[in-house]
Amino acid sequence: MRHAIERNLLEVKSKIVPYTPNIIAVTKYFDHKAIIEAYQAGVRDFGENRVLDAVGKIEQLSEDVRGNSRFHLIGHLQKNKVKKAVGRFDLIHSVDSYELACLIDEEARKIGVVQDVLIQVNNAKEPQKSGFYPEEILKIFGDIVNLKNIRVRGLMNMAPLIEDRNEIERLFKDVAVLKAELEEKF
Repeated sequence: MRHAIERNLLEVKSKIVPYTPNIIAVTKYFDHKAIIEAYQAGVRDFGENRVLDAVGKIEQLSEDVRGNSRFHLIGHLQKNKVKKAVGRFDLIHSVDSYELACLIDEEARKIGVVQDVLIQVNNAKEPQKSGFYPEEILKIFGDIVNLKNIRVRGLMNMAPLIEDRNEIERLFKDVAVLKAELEEKF
């Protein structure tokens, strides 16, 4: 399996040249042994969307693998899982409400950490998806960045599953414009 991971990683990297994005291996359907194999193949960032499953896997990893890897919580974070997630993930990708930001901040304060997060933007305004609409985040962002135990590292957006590439590009460009506007204002 390690060789397959190495081949896939090389293929992905060759397709995205000259860009150097951070590649996150989503391991939600794999056990901790697969994380170790991916680590041995050069992967250092791992994404999970189920808090309890992820924590169990992370705890089974050696100190070396844990200490040299970054763990990302992707997908919706339920409020009742905040206590288990804070401090165990390097980056929580889906802060989709002010209430959730406050809960993360409170838990981070209790355990003495500053939790890195991404703010989820739903600029396609899809009712089935979580996230702030752009006009909402412009109003509430100041309150979020003033929370002392979370650190906003950026915005996260999930484009709709549509075939119109121009629309998808427009949505991502709009998020980049929103990011620039928030950076200028805050």
